[in-house]
Amino acid sequence: MNRAPDLPVQGAFGAMRVGLVTETWPPEINGVAHTLHHMAQGLLDRGHGIHLLRPRQHRGDQGGADLPGLTDQVLPGLPIPGYSGLHFGLPARGAISRAWRAATPDVVYLATEGPLGHSALAAARSLGVPVVSGFHTNFHSYSRYYKLGFLEPAVAGLLRRFHNRTDCTLVPTEHLRAELTGQGFRNCAVLARGVNTRLFNPSRRDEDLRQNWGVQGDGPVVLYVGRLAAEKNLGLAVEAFRALQARSPAARFVLVGDGPAAAELKRQHPDFVFCGMRTGEDLARHYASGDVFMFPSTSETFGNVVLEAMASGLAIVAYDYAAAREHLRDGHSAALAKLDDAQGYVARARALADQPERIRTLGDAARARSLSVDWDHIYEGLESLLRSHAWEGRANGSAAAHR
Repeated sequence: MNRAPDLPVQGAFGAMRVGLVTETWPPEINGVAHTLHHMAQGLLDRGHGIHLLRPRQHRGDQGGADLPGLTDQVLPGLPIPGYSGLHFGLPARGAISRAWRAATPDVVYLATEGPLGHSALAAARSLGVPVVSGFHTNFHSYSRYYKLGFLEPAVAGLLRRFHNRTDCTLVPTEHLRAELTGQGFRNCAVLARGVNTRLFNPSRRDEDLRQNWGVQGDGPVVLYVGRLAAEKNLGLAVEAFRALQARSPAARFVLVGDGPAAAELKRQHPDFVFCGMRTGEDLARHYASGDVFMFPSTSETFGNVVLEAMASGLAIVAYDYAAAREHLRDGHSAALAKLDDAQGYVARARALADQPERIRTLGDAARARSLSVDWDHIYEGLESLLRSHAWEGRANGSAAAHR
């Protein structure tokens, strides 16, 4: 069991002490880890201190701050079945309570709803610390993709009870806020997501990379970026690509990412290009070297990859929900089908082969829209919200008594 770490001493306002609890963190590659790292960096840049609590990622993982002002405390965890490299945290209320008694946070942010999150919530409540949670993953909807759809109502109920014990639940879109509120979630607030438009940029297009993919002339490259898993609805992406390919035989389908469905996809579709995991400028180069971005998922809370594709200037084929609904318009900046209208989704992909000039038009409009989604604005909103809950906690005399 870890001893209580040496936490930052700041904590009154001005600077806050923020407890951050999550089951995933870089170098793990997924949308939640990406978002939380950005959120943490934004708070640290503004002079706040963060106590990060997360499961050990591998046997040699001893924690250690990778960002100035961040204290990284690792706790026991176990691998998540079917999610290679990811772990879930075990109950750890005692360790968390000891650390937070040594340096009580002004506010806690919970990004995890498993045993670790429940432990942190109980510890925070016992100390009277305000708690903000984030709804980062539609775990209840995942069950239908693993033939466990009968569990969906029960999982949704567990998530609702967890989040309703926190002071506020952050969601990335107004649509999701309304949906969760209708399901009985209380005190939901919207905190949007941002994108680095300097990193993800059409100027990174690489013709040599396209040649390596086997692109002939101006044959369109259809790109998918994300986890290769059942909940991503990849069967529809394949169907839509084949429909586009029937009209444009030179089209290539390039998949960036990995997951449990990778081996079967490679076996069934040897003509597809599988690039594996990519990060940083290499990932940005892969985005910019595509033409059409395929996003068939119906299980997202947001979909950071949509913003990255927008910033990279790609024509996006997606459902009209989550990030796409928030930032794109069908026929103007993307090709959007009604949610769960698979035939409409395929038809929109096919239409891009019939009108290839629209690929550039939609991509340019998507890039222009991405320029308004600035991370600095998101950081300011997060800081303001956490500060308001921290102030409320002090006004109620909750956390102050435990310093």
